[in-house]
Amino acid sequence: MSKANDATGSLLDAVRVADHDRYLSVLYAPEQKRPALLALYAFNAEIAAIRDRVSEPMPGEIRLQWWRDVIASGQSELGAGHPVASALMSAIATHRLPVAAFDNYLEARIFDLYDDPMPSRTDLEGYCGETAAAMIQLAALVLDADEAPKHAELAGHAGCAQAITGLLRLLPAHSTRGQCYVPRDILAAAGTTPDEFVAGGKTPSSRHAVQAMAALAREHLRAFERGAKTLPVSLRPAFLPLSLTGAYLDRLERGKDGISVLRKHLLMLKTASRGW
Repeated sequence: MSKANDATGSLLDAVRVADHDRYLSVLYAPEQKRPALLALYAFNAEIAAIRDRVSEPMPGEIRLQWWRDVIASGQSELGAGHPVASALMSAIATHRLPVAAFDNYLEARIFDLYDDPMPSRTDLEGYCGETAAAMIQLAALVLDADEAPKHAELAGHAGCAQAITGLLRLLPAHSTRGQCYVPRDILAAAGTTPDEFVAGGKTPSSRHAVQAMAALAREHLRAFERGAKTLPVSLRPAFLPLSLTGAYLDRLERGKDGISVLRKHLLMLKTASRGW
C-alpha cells in the first residue's frame, strides 16, 4: 500500500470512529474526492474534541491558534508530523479552499472552550454557520467548485439544522460540564435561565426550551428541503448527513436518541439515489 493510500486509510478509520454520519456520506463521493473530504471531517472531529482534552480554556485556545497559524501559513511542512494537519493542508492546496473559512471556523470554536451561555438565536445561527455550514460548503467546493457557490444559502440552512440537532443530542454532556448552547432569548421565552437549565431537571420550562430548539432545527431543515431540489447530484455527498436529521429529531421528541446503523445506511442510500 502506498503512503497516500495508507494515510487515507488512517483518516477513514479516524472519521469512522469520531463522526460515523459523515464517514458514511464520504462513501457516496467519487473516490478521488474522498481524501480531501476525510481530511475536512477529521479536522472537524479533532477541533470538536479539544474541549474534552483540556482542563482549562487557555490550552484549548493555544491549540486552536496552532491550527490557525498552520493553515494561514500555507506551508505544509508546518503540519508535518500531524497526519490530520498534513492531509488538510494538502486538501486546501489541491482544491484551493478559502483559508478565511477555516479562520472563521476556528474563531467560532473558541466558544466551545468556555461555559458562557449562547446569547441569542442569532448568535446560535452564526455559530452554526461558521462551523457546520462551513464544513458543508467546504465539502461542496471539494466536490464541485463551480456549483458549490450557487448553493451557499442551502448550506447555511443545512448547517443550522444539522448543528442544532447535534447540540440537542449532546445536551446531557453539555449540562454535565456546565455548558449552555440554548440561547438566552429562547430560554427566557420558555420561562427559565441558563443556570436553571444547566442545573438539570425535566421542568416544564426546560422541556419548552428543548422543544423550541427542535422547532428551530426543523425550520432550517424545511428551508433546506424546499431548495434541495435544485441541488446538483455532484454536491449531494456534502449534504447527505442531512438525510438523518429528521430521524434524529423524531427520536429526540420521543425521549430517545440514536439511529441504527442499518437505518442510517438506508436513509443515505435513498437520498443519494433520489435526492430530497
